[in-house]
Amino acid sequence: MQTLESAEVAVLERPDGLGELPDFTSEAYKDAYSRINAIVIEGEKEAYDNYMSIGTLIPDKADELEKLGRMELRHMKGFTACGKNLGVKPDMPFAKEFFSSLHGNFQAAFAQGNLTTCFLIQAILIEAFAISAYNVYIRVADPFARKITEGVVKDEYLHLNYGQQWLKANLETCKEELIKANKVNLPLIRSMLDQVAEDAKALDMDKEELMEEFMIAYQDSLTEIGLDNREIARMALAAVV
Repeated sequence: MQTLESAEVAVLERPDGLGELPDFTSEAYKDAYSRINAIVIEGEKEAYDNYMSIGTLIPDKADELEKLGRMELRHMKGFTACGKNLGVKPDMPFAKEFFSSLHGNFQAAFAQGNLTTCFLIQAILIEAFAISAYNVYIRVADPFARKITEGVVKDEYLHLNYGQQWLKANLETCKEELIKANKVNLPLIRSMLDQVAEDAKALDMDKEELMEEFMIAYQDSLTEIGLDNREIARMALAAVV
């Protein structure tokens, strides 16, 4: 696969018209990208595993959830190609540690057959986080990665919607657990973002913009699920306290 050359990227402008794209060939960029790329690869792999696990808890929906999971595997392959295109080896041990807290919480909920927490972690928090990060990244990505990421985002909205619809249909019985699980898991999103803030900056992605985009997507999801403004505000506070 042909990789990008410095002479090529130097003249590329951001699609939003807000300046030039970063130098994708610099060592600083590649170092940061090795961790960011690993995070998205690992995130898509974990999403596949999570949807397959949820399918065992809802046998009559197993086929639908398997389809969602297989989309995530295709995303993983796409993001792997993005790293190869830049000549970057993803730091997978870093990525596995990065997701370890959410992974552990999902596995604990799955072991208990707790669908509410499973859907909150995978189909709301992780999907909203991914969508917001991908939308910000698209503005500063290299042309190859931009095309891949644009396709991925379209799929992720389907996954977000699936979780929203299940929680909406079961809100009467799952609201208490949803609020409880949110209080434990939402703060992890902020801490994860803090952990990679410097790497994101090296890719021209602003931490505050990432958090703002995430909170918008997250609160929109809670609205779609059927929570009222007061409940949403209380749940969102878990991100800052």
